[in-house]
Amino acid sequence: MNREIEFGKTLEEVKHRARAQQNFITKKEVEEAFRTLSLSDEQMEMVYDYLRQNRIGVDEPADADAFLQEEERSYLDSYLEALEAIPAVTEGEREAITLSAMAGDADAVRRLTELMLPEVPQIAKLYTGQGVSLEDLIGEGNVALTLGVTMLGALEHADEAQGMLGKMMMDAMEDCIAENAAAKESDQKIADKVNKVADAANALQEEMRRKVTVEELMEESGFSRKAIEDAVRVSGGKIEAVAAEEES
Repeated sequence: MNREIEFGKTLEEVKHRARAQQNFITKKEVEEAFRTLSLSDEQMEMVYDYLRQNRIGVDEPADADAFLQEEERSYLDSYLEALEAIPAVTEGEREAITLSAMAGDADAVRRLTELMLPEVPQIAKLYTGQGVSLEDLIGEGNVALTLGVTMLGALEHADEAQGMLGKMMMDAMEDCIAENAAAKESDQKIADKVNKVADAANALQEEMRRKVTVEELMEESGFSRKAIEDAVRVSGGKIEAVAAEEES
């Protein structure tokens, strides 16, 4: 395997392991994961820095509340207060409910979902500060939980349920963060393209002392007709230096 690919794969595995451990991992665990790559001390420090930047504690627990905004803290307090109404159960009762849910009992599925609800905000806090609000993260976790409790029939033992459901919630939140980041990147690319077209159109307008046609801008800037028309459309008509087709 290519060394860079192996490094990236190992880094993601370490990050996922830390998420499963409540955003905590030891240096010994990290060093063992990267052992076959024989990284230098400087490279290992870069790995530790990357993990810390992703809200993961290395050799000491990360503060899950540190990146919550005031509005999010208020929402979390209200959310957790509402969950206090859920009746508690003993470990034995929880196992029995889980086994019944695994067998497809609808009441047990509903009850297990309720019992797992407090886990959602605790997991969501691990992903705050990465571009998605706590409320949206909790929403994604709740959807994953609701789906996951209907899929427990594939498990052999009741003690596997919490791990499976936790992973599904984490995966859903990570997907949400990734999709949000991709959307922002796409929006930025579009904005950059619009700005480039606008700058070129404004410069040409100043030179010609009138609005310019799409054809003139194409010839001067090298932009395609589609790129120019798309930029004008996306800008909502704010690229005023380009004359409307009917005016040309």
